[in-house]
Amino acid sequence: MADLRAVRAVLLAGGEGLRMGPLGAGRLKPLVPYGGTCRLIDFSLANARASGLPEVLLLSQYEERLLMDDLHRVWNTEPRFRVHFGPYDAVYRGRELPAELPRRTWPPERGTADALIRKAEYVFTEGTEDVLVLHADHVYRYDYGPLVEAHRASGAALTLAYQRIDMRWVHLFGMVRFDGGGRLTEFTEKPENPTSDLVFAAFCVFDAAVLRRYLALLEGGEWQHDISRDVIPAMLAAGEHIRGHEVRGHWEDIGTVERYHRAHLALAAGPRAPLPVERMPRTVRPRVGRRWVADAPGVRGAVVPSDLVNDGFVTDSVLFPGVRIGAGARVRRSVVLPGAVIPPDADIEGAVVLEDGHIQHVAEGVRA
Repeated sequence: MADLRAVRAVLLAGGEGLRMGPLGAGRLKPLVPYGGTCRLIDFSLANARASGLPEVLLLSQYEERLLMDDLHRVWNTEPRFRVHFGPYDAVYRGRELPAELPRRTWPPERGTADALIRKAEYVFTEGTEDVLVLHADHVYRYDYGPLVEAHRASGAALTLAYQRIDMRWVHLFGMVRFDGGGRLTEFTEKPENPTSDLVFAAFCVFDAAVLRRYLALLEGGEWQHDISRDVIPAMLAAGEHIRGHEVRGHWEDIGTVERYHRAHLALAAGPRAPLPVERMPRTVRPRVGRRWVADAPGVRGAVVPSDLVNDGFVTDSVLFPGVRIGAGARVRRSVVLPGAVIPPDADIEGAVVLEDGHIQHVAEGVRA
């Protein structure tokens, strides 16, 4: 097992979820419910804890107090793992949280690199040799230990996780290429005309000193303040040793409601699901049992909670705790969020049903 004591894990969680329509409205994107069991942000945190990391530094700005309050309640409950809140961490370590947190004035955040710069004193702490960068809207279970081991063994300045995907989706990601020795030769963010089916899986490990140096070099010039658009290309152009580490298991970027819906339909496939419900983090309350049901009265091929009240018919769907299905109602190929009530005789197909019962239809064939 890799020694992770000199690794500083940071979690980028500043998204507003504007591309998710009503699903993202009025809530933080990292806290969007997922899979009947958790929220999007819980995957990276669960991976970090399972990998043996003692702490993850939160990098966020949008509605930061709401996010910190939630993560403190859900994740900072045991001694072996916690989320660190940077300049606010001492307050959260106290017994009671004040009504108002100490105010810190930041200019508008322009990109992911800004988050690292603003909290540099908490990122580049004494003894930190490597910085593991994670995102809060990716669905996957992964042990970061082998990634860190491979990074250290190679002596690379940066090792980035990558995955092979269907070419039609490459335009949504950072496209990468490697030479025969495994060194990065090309990195193109959201290419218009992809020429490779390999993409950056949005988590990576930097040599801490090298990362700090490039952030300082870029800060005074014209740039987009972004890790993928600026930092990695600058390192590549300068000839830094950058390597890839392939992610062979399931990995999904949930950036739009179409991708959110499609991922849930895959989850409802049960034994054929790329990431079965048994491997999900368990953070959604109430903590009732959740399972995939192949065939039962009123339910066929769906992930359902043990507290489901169902007087209708549910097929190929994912339901969260507290859901009630009225008499004669039909729910097909849909996601029903916690506590939603489906009225009698309703016919819902290809939709996301929000907690208040609002139905967000997902158009077939929309590019995600």
